[in-house]
Amino acid sequence: MLTSVDRLLFVRGVPIFKELRDDFLVRLASIMDELSFPNNHTIFTEGQEGRALYIVVSGRVRVHLRGQELAQLETGTCFGEMSLFDAEPRSASVTTLESCDCLMLTQQQLYEAIDETPGIAVNIIRLLSRRIRELNDELNEKQQELKDLTRQQNLAYAPDPQFVPQEVVPRPVAEESLYGFDHNNGFPYSTLAQ
Repeated sequence: MLTSVDRLLFVRGVPIFKELRDDFLVRLASIMDELSFPNNHTIFTEGQEGRALYIVVSGRVRVHLRGQELAQLETGTCFGEMSLFDAEPRSASVTTLESCDCLMLTQQQLYEAIDETPGIAVNIIRLLSRRIRELNDELNEKQQELKDLTRQQNLAYAPDPQFVPQEVVPRPVAEESLYGFDHNNGFPYSTLAQ
């Protein structure tokens, strides 16, 4: 069983709650459930409806998708946070790597806390807006890098715009018995045509 101070510290470590005022954090920490999971226990699976965020208090979990491991999460990290704001299916599965204790905040608990203290919603909206702006900035940077790289590659390999490829027509081999060579004009001529 965690003390109220320990709960507060773990909740404060969650990225979406980091900048909330302490009174909001205390409120959220007080309503979270404590859960214990054994080793190799699947907490949720890909495609399952999600309505809760989990914070790892002790132990480790792995995030995986169709057999491929995406991440390992340790004490103080959270997973499933987007399900607090939508009821979309989970995008990956999470399984414990050892016995694990977690704090869990459900969507319903968050909504009830917001009803009692609307300032929580305003703070979360500000934080999510900032995260979206940061992601947009990162995306714009990546797109600019890609444009620059494409332009550099095109300059390095661009053909001469004045060059127009011509179809190559093989020239017949001149046989001395049929053709002679006009030394004045530099091309063969046919002896048959005379």
